Amino acid sequence: MNTKLTSSLFSGLLFFVCAHVLKAQQKSVKLFLDCQCERRYVQQEIDFINHVRDQDLANVQLNIYDIANGSGGRTYKLDFQGKGIFEGILVKRDYDTNVNMTSDEVRKGLVVAIKSGLLRYLVDSDMGENIDYKISKEGQAKRQDIDFEDPWNNWIFEVYGAAEFDKEASRRNFEYELGFESDRVTEKWRIRGDFELSQATSNFVRNDEEFTSSRERYYGFGSVVRSLSDHWSAGLFVGADYNTFNNLDLALNITPAIEYNIFPYREVLRREIVFAYRIGYLYNDYIDMTIFGKEQESLFNHSLDIQVRYRQPWGNLFGRLRASSFLNDFSKNRAQLFGRLSIRIFKGLAVRFSGNVEYIQDQINLPAGDASLEDLLLQQRQIATDFELGFSVGLSYTFGSAFNNIINNRL
Repeated sequence: MNTKLTSSLFSGLLFFVCAHVLKAQQKSVKLFLDCQCERRYVQQEIDFINHVRDQDLANVQLNIYDIANGSGGRTYKLDFQGKGIFEGILVKRDYDTNVNMTSDEVRKGLVVAIKSGLLRYLVDSDMGENIDYKISKEGQAKRQDIDFEDPWNNWIFEVYGAAEFDKEASRRNFEYELGFESDRVTEKWRIRGDFELSQATSNFVRNDEEFTSSRERYYGFGSVVRSLSDHWSAGLFVGADYNTFNNLDLALNITPAIEYNIFPYREVLRREIVFAYRIGYLYNDYIDMTIFGKEQESLFNHSLDIQVRYRQPWGNLFGRLRASSFLNDFSKNRAQLFGRLSIRIFKGLAVRFSGNVEYIQDQINLPAGDASLEDLLLQQRQIATDFELGFSVGLSYTFGSAFNNIINNRL
Protein backbone atom coordinates (compact mmCIF):
# COMPACT_ATOMS: atom_id res chain seq x y z
CA MET A 1 0.00 0.00 0.00
CA ASN A 2 2.80 2.41 0.90
CA THR A 3 4.63 1.49 -2.29
CA LYS A 4 1.58 2.31 -4.40
CA LEU A 5 1.07 5.60 -2.53
CA THR A 6 4.72 6.53 -2.99
CA SER A 7 4.53 5.68 -6.68
CA SER A 8 1.39 7.79 -7.11
CA LEU A 9 2.93 10.73 -5.30
CA PHE A 10 6.10 10.49 -7.41
CA SER A 11 4.08 10.29 -10.63
CA GLY A 12 2.03 13.31 -9.60
CA LEU A 13 5.11 15.29 -8.69
CA LEU A 14 6.80 14.35 -11.98
CA PHE A 15 3.69 15.41 -13.92
CA PHE A 16 3.61 18.74 -12.06
CA VAL A 17 7.30 19.42 -12.75
CA CYS A 18 6.98 18.51 -16.44
CA ALA A 19 3.88 20.66 -16.83
CA HIS A 20 5.62 23.56 -15.10
CA VAL A 21 8.71 23.20 -17.33
CA LEU A 22 6.55 22.95 -20.46
CA LYS A 23 4.62 26.04 -19.42
CA ALA A 24 7.86 27.94 -18.80
CA GLN A 25 9.18 26.90 -22.20
CA GLN A 26 5.99 28.07 -23.84
CA LYS A 27 6.49 31.50 -22.29
CA SER A 28 10.15 31.75 -23.28
CA VAL A 29 11.28 33.61 -26.40
CA LYS A 30 12.50 31.29 -29.15
CA LEU A 31 14.08 33.39 -31.91
CA PHE A 32 14.80 32.43 -35.52
CA LEU A 33 17.10 34.95 -37.25
CA ASP A 34 17.36 35.33 -41.03
CA CYS A 35 19.96 37.91 -42.08
CA GLN A 36 23.27 38.56 -43.83
CA CYS A 37 25.05 39.24 -40.54
CA GLU A 38 27.26 37.61 -37.91
CA ARG A 39 24.73 35.21 -36.39
CA ARG A 40 27.22 33.71 -33.96
CA TYR A 41 28.01 37.15 -32.57
CA VAL A 42 24.30 37.97 -32.20
CA GLN A 43 23.76 34.63 -30.46
CA GLN A 44 26.65 35.31 -28.11
CA GLU A 45 25.53 38.83 -27.17
CA ILE A 46 21.81 38.03 -26.83
CA ASP A 47 22.07 35.02 -24.53
CA PHE A 48 18.90 35.59 -22.50
CA ILE A 49 16.63 33.95 -25.10
CA ASN A 50 16.63 30.68 -27.03
CA HIS A 51 18.06 30.78 -30.56
CA VAL A 52 16.55 28.09 -32.80
CA ARG A 53 17.84 26.76 -36.12
CA ASP A 54 14.50 26.60 -37.97
CA GLN A 55 11.62 29.05 -38.24
CA ASP A 56 9.02 26.35 -37.49
CA LEU A 57 10.57 25.98 -34.04
CA ALA A 58 10.39 29.71 -33.29
CA ASN A 59 7.73 31.89 -31.68
CA VAL A 60 9.54 35.03 -32.86
CA GLN A 61 10.95 35.30 -36.38
CA LEU A 62 13.31 38.13 -37.31
CA ASN A 63 14.08 39.01 -40.92
CA ILE A 64 16.75 41.65 -41.49
CA TYR A 65 17.01 43.34 -44.91
CA ASP A 66 19.82 45.74 -45.74
CA ILE A 67 20.62 48.13 -48.56
CA ALA A 68 23.23 50.83 -49.25
CA ASN A 69 22.23 54.27 -47.93
CA GLY A 70 23.22 57.84 -48.65
CA SER A 71 25.94 58.00 -45.99
CA GLY A 72 28.00 55.33 -47.71
CA GLY A 73 26.93 52.77 -45.12
CA ARG A 74 23.90 50.50 -45.00
CA THR A 75 20.34 50.75 -43.71
CA TYR A 76 19.04 47.66 -41.91
CA LYS A 77 15.30 47.00 -41.71
CA LEU A 78 14.37 44.66 -38.86
CA ASP A 79 10.99 42.88 -39.15
CA PHE A 80 9.90 40.91 -36.07
CA GLN A 81 6.91 38.58 -36.42
CA GLY A 82 5.37 36.79 -33.46
CA LYS A 83 4.03 33.24 -33.61
CA GLY A 84 2.22 30.97 -31.19
CA ILE A 85 1.84 32.78 -27.86
CA PHE A 86 3.10 35.96 -29.59
CA GLU A 87 0.82 35.64 -32.61
CA GLY A 88 -0.15 39.02 -34.06
CA ILE A 89 2.70 40.94 -32.41
CA LEU A 90 4.66 42.70 -35.15
CA VAL A 91 7.62 44.96 -34.44
CA LYS A 92 9.69 47.00 -36.92
CA ARG A 93 13.03 48.69 -36.30
CA ASP A 94 15.52 50.63 -38.47
CA TYR A 95 19.27 50.76 -37.97
CA ASP A 96 21.50 53.06 -40.06
CA THR A 97 25.28 52.81 -40.43
CA ASN A 98 27.76 55.12 -42.13
CA VAL A 99 31.03 54.70 -43.99
CA ASN A 100 33.14 55.75 -40.96
CA MET A 101 31.87 52.92 -38.75
CA THR A 102 34.06 49.84 -38.23
CA SER A 103 32.60 46.36 -38.68
CA ASP A 104 32.67 45.94 -34.89
CA GLU A 105 30.67 49.15 -34.38
CA VAL A 106 28.16 47.99 -37.01
CA ARG A 107 27.53 44.62 -35.41
CA LYS A 108 27.30 46.11 -31.92
CA GLY A 109 24.72 48.63 -33.12
CA LEU A 110 22.76 45.87 -34.85
CA VAL A 111 22.66 43.88 -31.60
CA VAL A 112 21.27 46.95 -29.80
CA ALA A 113 18.55 47.27 -32.46
CA ILE A 114 17.66 43.57 -32.13
CA LYS A 115 17.44 43.85 -28.34
CA SER A 116 15.15 46.87 -28.73
CA GLY A 117 12.83 44.91 -31.01
CA LEU A 118 12.77 41.89 -28.69
CA LEU A 119 11.65 44.02 -25.75
CA ARG A 120 7.96 43.79 -26.74
CA TYR A 121 8.13 39.99 -26.65
CA LEU A 122 10.18 39.82 -23.47
CA VAL A 123 7.55 41.85 -21.63
CA ASP A 124 5.00 39.10 -22.33
CA SER A 125 7.44 36.25 -21.63
CA ASP A 126 8.47 34.60 -18.37
CA MET A 127 11.30 37.19 -18.12
CA GLY A 128 8.95 40.19 -18.05
CA GLU A 129 9.35 40.76 -14.33
CA ASN A 130 13.15 40.74 -14.60
CA ILE A 131 13.50 43.52 -17.15
CA ASP A 132 15.26 46.74 -16.07
CA TYR A 133 14.76 49.85 -18.24
CA LYS A 134 17.61 52.31 -18.75
CA ILE A 135 18.54 55.07 -21.21
CA SER A 136 22.25 55.90 -21.11
CA LYS A 137 23.59 59.45 -21.22
CA GLU A 138 25.95 58.33 -23.99
CA GLY A 139 22.97 57.39 -26.16
CA GLN A 140 21.35 60.78 -25.55
CA ALA A 141 24.61 62.53 -26.50
CA LYS A 142 24.82 60.58 -29.77
CA ARG A 143 21.25 61.56 -30.56
CA GLN A 144 22.17 65.23 -30.09
CA ASP A 145 25.21 64.85 -32.35
CA ILE A 146 23.00 63.53 -35.15
CA ASP A 147 20.79 66.61 -34.88
CA PHE A 148 23.69 68.92 -35.78
CA GLU A 149 23.83 70.34 -39.30
CA ASP A 150 25.79 68.19 -41.75
CA PRO A 151 28.82 70.24 -42.97
CA TRP A 152 29.24 67.89 -45.97
CA ASN A 153 25.66 68.43 -47.17
CA ASN A 154 25.12 64.66 -47.68
CA TRP A 155 28.19 64.20 -49.90
CA ILE A 156 30.33 61.07 -49.50
CA PHE A 157 33.80 60.80 -51.09
CA GLU A 158 36.14 57.84 -51.43
CA VAL A 159 39.67 57.63 -52.80
CA TYR A 160 41.13 54.16 -53.31
CA GLY A 161 44.17 52.49 -54.80
CA ALA A 162 45.73 49.05 -55.02
CA ALA A 163 48.83 47.49 -56.57
CA GLU A 164 49.90 43.86 -56.95
CA PHE A 165 53.17 42.32 -58.12
CA ASP A 166 53.83 38.58 -58.67
CA LYS A 167 56.97 36.97 -60.02
CA GLU A 168 58.00 33.42 -60.83
CA ALA A 169 60.88 31.95 -62.81
CA SER A 170 59.02 32.25 -66.12
CA ARG A 171 56.24 34.67 -65.33
CA ARG A 172 55.87 38.22 -64.03
CA ASN A 173 52.66 40.14 -63.38
CA PHE A 174 51.95 43.71 -62.26
CA GLU A 175 48.54 45.31 -61.74
CA TYR A 176 47.36 48.60 -60.29
CA GLU A 177 44.17 50.61 -59.97
CA LEU A 178 43.45 54.10 -58.70
CA GLY A 179 39.99 55.57 -58.29
CA PHE A 180 37.81 58.30 -56.90
CA GLU A 181 34.09 58.06 -56.07
CA SER A 182 31.60 60.71 -54.97
CA ASP A 183 27.98 60.22 -54.01
CA ARG A 184 25.23 62.49 -52.73
CA VAL A 185 21.90 60.99 -51.69
CA THR A 186 18.78 62.75 -50.44
CA GLU A 187 15.10 61.83 -50.49
CA LYS A 188 14.70 63.44 -53.92
CA TRP A 189 18.17 63.33 -55.53
CA ARG A 190 21.06 60.95 -56.12
CA ILE A 191 24.22 62.35 -57.74
CA ARG A 192 27.22 60.12 -58.47
CA GLY A 193 30.66 60.44 -60.01
CA ASP A 194 33.20 57.63 -60.54
CA PHE A 195 36.72 57.81 -62.00
CA GLU A 196 39.22 54.97 -62.30
CA LEU A 197 42.62 54.19 -63.84
CA SER A 198 43.75 50.56 -64.06
CA GLN A 199 46.43 48.56 -65.85
CA ALA A 200 47.52 44.92 -65.87
CA THR A 201 50.80 43.78 -67.47
CA SER A 202 51.98 40.16 -67.66
CA ASN A 203 55.19 38.70 -69.08
CA PHE A 204 55.67 35.02 -69.91
CA VAL A 205 58.94 33.38 -70.95
CA ARG A 206 59.06 30.02 -72.77
CA ASN A 207 62.03 28.57 -74.65
CA ASP A 208 63.81 31.94 -74.53
CA GLU A 209 60.77 33.59 -76.16
CA GLU A 210 58.93 36.27 -74.21
CA PHE A 211 55.21 37.01 -74.48
CA THR A 212 53.71 40.22 -73.10
CA SER A 213 50.09 40.92 -72.26
CA SER A 214 48.91 44.41 -71.38
CA ARG A 215 45.43 45.74 -70.67
CA GLU A 216 44.62 49.33 -69.77
CA ARG A 217 41.42 51.10 -68.87
CA TYR A 218 40.67 54.71 -67.87
CA TYR A 219 37.09 55.80 -67.42
CA GLY A 220 34.83 58.42 -65.90
CA PHE A 221 31.13 58.10 -65.14
CA GLY A 222 28.50 60.48 -63.77
CA SER A 223 24.77 60.36 -63.11
CA VAL A 224 21.96 62.50 -61.74
CA VAL A 225 18.70 60.81 -60.69
CA ARG A 226 15.55 62.58 -59.48
CA SER A 227 12.70 60.90 -57.57
CA LEU A 228 9.46 62.08 -59.13
CA SER A 229 7.01 60.15 -56.91
CA ASP A 230 6.67 56.94 -54.90
CA HIS A 231 6.85 54.98 -58.17
CA TRP A 232 8.61 57.14 -60.80
CA SER A 233 12.21 58.33 -61.20
CA ALA A 234 14.16 60.00 -64.02
CA GLY A 235 17.89 60.32 -64.58
CA LEU A 236 20.74 61.31 -66.86
CA PHE A 237 23.92 59.23 -67.29
CA VAL A 238 27.19 60.32 -68.97
CA GLY A 239 30.49 58.53 -69.39
CA ALA A 240 33.89 58.41 -71.10
CA ASP A 241 36.02 55.28 -71.51
CA TYR A 242 39.43 54.16 -72.81
CA ASN A 243 39.67 50.34 -72.87
CA THR A 244 42.30 48.34 -74.76
CA PHE A 245 40.51 45.04 -74.12
CA ASN A 246 37.37 46.35 -75.83
CA ASN A 247 39.32 48.10 -78.66
CA LEU A 248 38.15 51.55 -77.50
CA ASP A 249 40.45 54.52 -77.86
CA LEU A 250 37.62 56.78 -76.74
CA ALA A 251 33.97 56.02 -75.99
CA LEU A 252 31.56 58.81 -75.05
CA ASN A 253 27.93 58.36 -74.10
CA ILE A 254 25.02 60.40 -72.78
CA THR A 255 21.85 58.57 -71.81
CA PRO A 256 18.58 59.84 -70.31
CA ALA A 257 16.50 57.23 -68.44
CA ILE A 258 13.15 56.77 -66.74
CA GLU A 259 12.17 54.15 -64.17
CA TYR A 260 8.87 52.85 -62.77
CA ASN A 261 8.51 50.65 -59.68
CA ILE A 262 5.17 48.84 -59.32
CA PHE A 263 5.53 48.92 -55.53
CA PRO A 264 6.29 52.08 -53.52
CA TYR A 265 10.03 52.66 -53.07
CA ARG A 266 9.71 52.37 -49.30
CA GLU A 267 9.11 48.61 -49.83
CA VAL A 268 12.28 48.12 -51.89
CA LEU A 269 13.97 46.05 -49.17
CA ARG A 270 11.21 43.43 -49.29
CA ARG A 271 9.90 43.48 -52.83
CA GLU A 272 10.24 45.37 -56.10
CA ILE A 273 9.27 45.06 -59.73
CA VAL A 274 11.09 47.76 -61.68
CA PHE A 275 10.93 48.79 -65.33
CA ALA A 276 13.71 51.07 -66.59
CA TYR A 277 14.03 52.46 -70.12
CA ARG A 278 17.16 54.21 -71.44
CA ILE A 279 17.81 55.88 -74.77
CA GLY A 280 21.05 57.66 -75.60
CA TYR A 281 23.88 58.74 -77.87
CA LEU A 282 27.16 56.83 -78.20
CA TYR A 283 30.40 57.87 -79.91
CA ASN A 284 33.18 55.30 -80.38
CA ASP A 285 36.73 55.92 -81.61
CA TYR A 286 38.44 52.55 -82.07
CA ILE A 287 42.08 51.57 -81.57
CA ASP A 288 41.99 49.18 -84.57
CA MET A 289 39.54 49.09 -87.45
CA THR A 290 36.54 46.93 -86.56
CA ILE A 291 35.15 43.90 -88.37
CA PHE A 292 32.58 46.31 -89.90
CA GLY A 293 35.30 48.51 -91.35
CA LYS A 294 34.80 51.35 -88.84
CA GLU A 295 37.52 53.44 -87.25
CA GLN A 296 34.99 55.65 -85.50
CA GLU A 297 31.21 55.96 -85.46
CA SER A 298 28.25 57.68 -83.80
CA LEU A 299 25.26 55.62 -82.72
CA PHE A 300 21.99 55.81 -80.85
CA ASN A 301 20.99 52.90 -78.64
CA HIS A 302 18.20 52.06 -76.21
CA SER A 303 17.46 49.40 -73.61
CA LEU A 304 14.66 48.05 -71.44
CA ASP A 305 15.58 46.64 -68.04
CA ILE A 306 13.13 44.67 -65.87
CA GLN A 307 14.08 43.60 -62.33
CA VAL A 308 12.07 41.52 -59.86
CA ARG A 309 13.13 41.05 -56.25
CA TYR A 310 11.33 39.41 -53.33
CA ARG A 311 12.73 38.84 -49.85
CA GLN A 312 10.28 36.75 -47.87
CA PRO A 313 10.34 34.24 -44.97
CA TRP A 314 10.07 31.37 -47.49
CA GLY A 315 13.19 32.50 -49.33
CA ASN A 316 14.59 35.05 -51.77
CA LEU A 317 13.94 35.64 -55.45
CA PHE A 318 15.79 37.89 -57.88
CA GLY A 319 15.36 38.07 -61.62
CA ARG A 320 16.57 40.46 -64.30
CA LEU A 321 15.77 40.74 -68.00
CA ARG A 322 17.57 43.30 -70.13
CA ALA A 323 17.20 43.86 -73.86
CA SER A 324 19.08 46.45 -75.91
CA SER A 325 19.73 47.35 -79.54
CA PHE A 326 21.08 50.12 -81.74
CA LEU A 327 18.42 52.35 -83.25
CA ASN A 328 20.11 52.55 -86.66
CA ASP A 329 20.37 48.74 -86.92
CA PHE A 330 18.01 46.59 -84.83
CA SER A 331 19.84 43.43 -85.92
CA LYS A 332 22.69 44.45 -83.62
CA ASN A 333 21.13 43.66 -80.26
CA ARG A 334 21.61 41.87 -76.97
CA ALA A 335 19.30 40.09 -74.51
CA GLN A 336 20.29 39.05 -71.00
CA LEU A 337 18.34 36.94 -68.51
CA PHE A 338 19.57 36.25 -64.99
CA GLY A 339 17.77 34.58 -62.10
CA ARG A 340 18.55 33.58 -58.54
CA LEU A 341 16.17 31.66 -56.27
CA SER A 342 16.55 30.40 -52.71
CA ILE A 343 13.69 28.32 -51.30
CA ARG A 344 13.17 26.94 -47.83
CA ILE A 345 11.59 23.50 -48.38
CA PHE A 346 10.99 22.39 -44.79
CA LYS A 347 12.78 22.30 -41.44
CA GLY A 348 16.48 22.73 -42.09
CA LEU A 349 16.34 22.11 -45.85
CA ALA A 350 16.99 24.88 -48.37
CA VAL A 351 17.70 24.75 -52.09
CA ARG A 352 19.33 27.45 -54.22
CA PHE A 353 19.28 27.94 -57.98
CA SER A 354 20.93 30.53 -60.20
CA GLY A 355 21.32 30.80 -63.93
CA ASN A 356 22.06 33.22 -66.71
CA VAL A 357 21.75 33.21 -70.46
CA GLU A 358 22.89 35.97 -72.81
CA TYR A 359 22.25 36.36 -76.53
CA ILE A 360 24.94 38.60 -78.06
CA GLN A 361 24.70 40.26 -81.46
CA ASP A 362 26.08 43.76 -80.76
CA GLN A 363 29.90 43.42 -80.65
CA ILE A 364 30.49 46.32 -83.02
CA ASN A 365 33.85 47.09 -81.38
CA LEU A 366 35.64 43.84 -82.34
CA PRO A 367 38.87 44.52 -84.26
CA ALA A 368 39.19 43.17 -87.79
CA GLY A 369 41.32 40.11 -88.46
CA ASP A 370 41.63 36.78 -86.72
CA ALA A 371 42.57 36.66 -83.06
CA SER A 372 46.06 35.26 -82.50
CA LEU A 373 46.88 32.41 -80.13
CA GLU A 374 48.56 34.99 -77.92
CA ASP A 375 45.34 37.05 -77.79
CA LEU A 376 43.35 33.97 -76.82
CA LEU A 377 45.69 32.67 -74.14
CA LEU A 378 46.60 36.03 -72.60
CA GLN A 379 43.11 37.53 -72.97
CA GLN A 380 44.44 40.76 -74.43
CA ARG A 381 41.29 41.51 -76.39
CA GLN A 382 37.62 40.65 -76.53
CA ILE A 383 36.73 37.57 -78.58
CA ALA A 384 33.64 37.19 -80.77
CA THR A 385 30.77 35.13 -79.37
CA ASP A 386 27.02 34.98 -79.89
CA PHE A 387 25.97 33.62 -76.48
CA GLU A 388 26.94 33.01 -72.86
CA LEU A 389 25.30 30.44 -70.60
CA GLY A 390 25.66 29.43 -66.96
CA PHE A 391 23.74 27.53 -64.28
CA SER A 392 24.31 26.47 -60.68
CA VAL A 393 22.34 24.62 -58.02
CA GLY A 394 23.00 24.15 -54.32
CA LEU A 395 21.39 22.27 -51.45
CA SER A 396 21.82 22.59 -47.69
CA TYR A 397 20.30 20.68 -44.79
CA THR A 398 20.70 21.49 -41.11
CA PHE A 399 19.69 19.07 -38.37
CA GLY A 400 20.44 18.30 -34.75
CA SER A 401 19.76 20.15 -31.52
CA ALA A 402 17.02 22.75 -31.89
CA PHE A 403 18.03 24.67 -28.74
CA ASN A 404 21.70 25.38 -28.14
CA ASN A 405 22.82 28.82 -26.97
CA ILE A 406 26.38 27.82 -26.10
CA ILE A 407 29.16 29.68 -27.92
CA ASN A 408 32.55 27.94 -28.22
CA ASN A 409 35.02 29.21 -30.84
CA ARG A 410 38.05 27.17 -29.75
CA LEU A 411 39.76 25.57 -32.76
